[in-house]
Amino acid sequence: MLLSEIIIERIKKEGPISFRDFMEMALYYPELGYYNSIQDKIGSNGDFYTSPYISADFGAMLGHQIEEMWEILEKKPFTIVEYGAGTGLLCHDILDYLKNNPALYDSLTYCIIEKSVSMREIEKKHLHEKVSWYNSIQDIPEINGCILSNELVDNFAVHQVIMEEQLQEVFVDYKEVFIEVLKPAKKELTQYFETLNVQLPKGFRTEVNLEAVSWIKEVSQSIQKGYVITIDYGSLSAELYHNHRSSGTLLCYHKHHKNDNPYQFIGQQDITSHTNFSAISHWGAQNGLDCCGIVDQAPFLLALGIKEYQNIALLKNKDNLQLAAHEAVMNYRLLFDMGTKFKVLIQQKGVPKYPLSGLKFLNSSRTVFS
Repeated sequence: MLLSEIIIERIKKEGPISFRDFMEMALYYPELGYYNSIQDKIGSNGDFYTSPYISADFGAMLGHQIEEMWEILEKKPFTIVEYGAGTGLLCHDILDYLKNNPALYDSLTYCIIEKSVSMREIEKKHLHEKVSWYNSIQDIPEINGCILSNELVDNFAVHQVIMEEQLQEVFVDYKEVFIEVLKPAKKELTQYFETLNVQLPKGFRTEVNLEAVSWIKEVSQSIQKGYVITIDYGSLSAELYHNHRSSGTLLCYHKHHKNDNPYQFIGQQDITSHTNFSAISHWGAQNGLDCCGIVDQAPFLLALGIKEYQNIALLKNKDNLQLAAHEAVMNYRLLFDMGTKFKVLIQQKGVPKYPLSGLKFLNSSRTVFS
């Protein structure tokens, strides 16, 4: 049976389902949901690219930042927890960089939280040492180190809402085709905006990522001492709920083409929405995480010395003009394209305030709570 047929049967049996439940099934239904299917997702044969796929230098710079965090934590045994490791490339590139520091590498534990069986099998093809897999962060004992996610939060299933006389939630029904119906939003959704001090104008449509709130709470409670690095495309509340975003941020990716119709290619296309970094910072702070700062991906990588790192590699390959041309193309995508769309939020717990190299170009006037 097709996944669309399974969803239709559920609607016929239960009545309209929330958009959040529709998205959850489309992405994560066993074997048929997008992330639990065996189809290629990342790269030229997939539906989108990620920063680790573009260049190994991305992982090297994260490795450099993690190395500094290890030093701040007095060079004690260090645990890296990565959520949703994709194909495993980021983990591979971080470990490859950290091998140059034997004292850190020898005391390092790398944990991947991956619920998708198919993605876990792909990851294991790249990763042969230092790595263990878990279904939940709660299964990992005593985390002192760094919890890392890259393009994780944007793929959590979201509630969709529209402001009318009062806040309405979008539900999905089926009448020959999938249609949307509105119901009064539950208290949890209205409180989300009240807590963030956001007032939506009439007619404004947007998303609420309650799973992101639960996730950062779980992360906050699980880490004993260390840092949380969240990398994703998204915005602060002031940008996310600006007038030009009045149709929301939901997007679908299928064979490297974007569309805004989640009711087609069900189980065969990615469905995403922009991450609200104000929400992650706020609920992190409510649960013991101090905000170190938020910065665009490009200044984060530049502050960590990506250009200098690449120049050293080019000097070792003086005659390799093809390598230089490749780096130029990759840098355009990593620094000028994705580098301006993606943000890096770093939070900490139980660590003395210490300036991190990746936040050197942080705009101090920018507040994460707006």
